[in-house]
Parts: sequence; C-alpha cells; structure tokens
Amino acid sequence: MNQTEVFNQIKDIVIDQLDTDAPDIQLTTNFKSDLSLDSLDVFEIVDKIEDTFDVEIESDEGLATVGDLVNYVLEQKA
Repeated sequence: MNQTEVFNQIKDIVIDQLDTDAPDIQLTTNFKSDLSLDSLDVFEIVDKIEDTFDVEIESDEGLATVGDLVNYVLEQKA
C-alpha cells in the first residue's frame, strides 16, 4: 500500500463523513481549521479509518492534517 492509495481511501472517508467535494481535500488540509470538524466528526472519521486499515489511532497523536494521518497509517502498516 502506497501513499496515494492510503490518501485516496482517507479522502473518500472524509468526503463521505462531511459530504464535501473531493478537490477540497488535499494532503495539507487541516481537519480543524480547513474542515471545521467537531469532536464527533473526528471520532467517526478515526473509527472508519481504524476499521478500514486495521490500525489503532491514539487521540493524542497530533494528527492535524490529512497528510499527517496518511503518514501515520503508512507507519503503522509498515
């Protein structure tokens, strides 16, 4: 699994959760400042990502952007 594959799957999860457009989601997209996620949105997105990639994401990992999350998943799968 490479960065593009992980990014595309995470992007699909975020788009599905937030009902937003795909061009709005980039590696540099910040979950709080760019997407205005509340804690429930974050929980649901993290839950779907954990199920999709079979990883566990700790809430204190400091994952602020989509790119941070992509890299975290790649590290956990390595």
